[in-house]
Amino acid sequence: MWIVKIALQRPYTFIVLAILILLMGIFAILRTATDIFPSINIPVIAAIWNYTGLQPEEMATRIILFSERTAQTTVNDVEHTESQSLNGIAVVKYFFQPTANEELSFAQITGVSQTQLRSSPPGTTPPFILAYNASTVPIIQLALSSDSLSEAQIFDLGNNIVRTGLATIPGAAMPYPYGGKQRQVQVDLDPSALRSKGLSGSDVTNAIAAQNLILPAGTQKVGDLEYFVGINASPKTVAEMNDLPISAHNGSVVYVRDVAHVRDGYPPQTNIARLEGRRAVLMSVLKSGTSSTLDVINHIKEKLPQIRATLPESLKIEAIGDQSLFVRSAISGVVREAVIAAALTGLMILLFLGSWRSTLIISLSIPLSILASIACLSALGQTINIMTLGGLALAVGILVDDATVTIENINWHLENGEDVEPAILAGAQQIALPALVSTLAICIVFVPMFLLAGIAKFLFVPLAEAVVFAMLTSYLLSRTLVPTLSKYWLKKHDEHGAESSAGVLKRFQMRFEKGFERVRDRYHALLATALENGRRFATIFLMAMAASAILAFPFGRYLPGLGQDFFPTVDSGQIKLHLRARTGLRIEETAAL
Repeated sequence: MWIVKIALQRPYTFIVLAILILLMGIFAILRTATDIFPSINIPVIAAIWNYTGLQPEEMATRIILFSERTAQTTVNDVEHTESQSLNGIAVVKYFFQPTANEELSFAQITGVSQTQLRSSPPGTTPPFILAYNASTVPIIQLALSSDSLSEAQIFDLGNNIVRTGLATIPGAAMPYPYGGKQRQVQVDLDPSALRSKGLSGSDVTNAIAAQNLILPAGTQKVGDLEYFVGINASPKTVAEMNDLPISAHNGSVVYVRDVAHVRDGYPPQTNIARLEGRRAVLMSVLKSGTSSTLDVINHIKEKLPQIRATLPESLKIEAIGDQSLFVRSAISGVVREAVIAAALTGLMILLFLGSWRSTLIISLSIPLSILASIACLSALGQTINIMTLGGLALAVGILVDDATVTIENINWHLENGEDVEPAILAGAQQIALPALVSTLAICIVFVPMFLLAGIAKFLFVPLAEAVVFAMLTSYLLSRTLVPTLSKYWLKKHDEHGAESSAGVLKRFQMRFEKGFERVRDRYHALLATALENGRRFATIFLMAMAASAILAFPFGRYLPGLGQDFFPTVDSGQIKLHLRARTGLRIEETAAL
């Protein structure tokens, strides 16, 4: 082959190529994001509508239903919509096709929502629009608790200090905290006092709104200087709002404190979080689809000590639900199995070939093929996950074929007394076409995976790419690097045999070959018997296969079958209990239950 001739004429070129693959692979491993599963790029946009006090049925029929219908007819590439309506709040999720333009969809949803306000109930505020995808999932949760701080104070510290401090981390999204009491200035009205003064709640509201003002008044030039003039009637403290006047009644001024009490309070709670039986605030950290779970969690843990230094000492921050533990466990498990498979493969090659030089050449081509595949995956924007690593682990056993067949054929020519370079050229040329056909036959098996759609596409395409890239690289290395290393490391048959025959390895390998010959002879006899009784053997074999296939289907309690699920069962060491109370039950009663 022409490429083998070039490899023998310019060996340093392909040695440098191998070093380049090594460096690019290591660089790709350090730069590529790491996660449990590949990024599932199904864009989703959520519109969160808020109308305090409006019943769930009214939210669903007067706001949400119209929002869904309008979006499905005016927004491009909407696949389906989902909505959930609660008391005073509703969430509409718009799921888009994987090929949708996310920026355009976001702009269209925003524009449609603003237009809808004209036909919504008076007082409806614009919705909060949030864009994410199916890979935006919680990767760690922070539980905030304290023995001395109130729930409102914990929520306030978490929302204004912890949340803002962690939101700057690349790839991290921080939604509003769960639990706690949202800090709010509350005006508690006294109905009897209002009636005695001839006032209503609207009078108190209008009085506070009219006097709690901050207005610019321009500038004033006095002498050589120009001063900024502003009107600031906003009270400095909550207690000062009690001293705001409402009206004059029978010659006396009625103040807010006469008919109401203004305090630093909170609205009614809509959710409650507990940690170790105590009221707490729960903050979830979400990961964007293209970010590395490990990097985001590591950055959070690095930044938490800085944030803790600005918080009261009594506030405790505990990290729970750390997904990096599962990511590291899954990745290390796949890597460990791949290393074991590679070691067993190398040992098997050593047993059959009986030459540590040949085994070393083959063993070098396997990791280089894997590193080249990782570099290609990184260039395509894929992540290091159990699917890509599973594909590489699957390819380890297949990658041996190209280099092994090449080395074995070269050794055969060396045993026939040929010189090294003629043996390399002849051995490589004889297997060039069969090796190419074998490689393409393996690669074409994974082509249907590229035709998948939906979630299966995002899961299995990276696996197929990992195997295909590794296989193509292995074939290229078997035509270039393997002949190059063979030129320097392999010897003629007499020298190679004298060098290895005196060793323990050669004697052990010869005994192994004798035992393998006996096993092969027994298999030959068994195969001959099966061929002589072809019909009987085929009948028994097909019946056994049919019986095993039938066992896969469920037949009552004694033959439950294989069952069906989206993912295999995983023992994550956690138990989650979900309890749903009757509709309309107060949150305090649900918490007690």
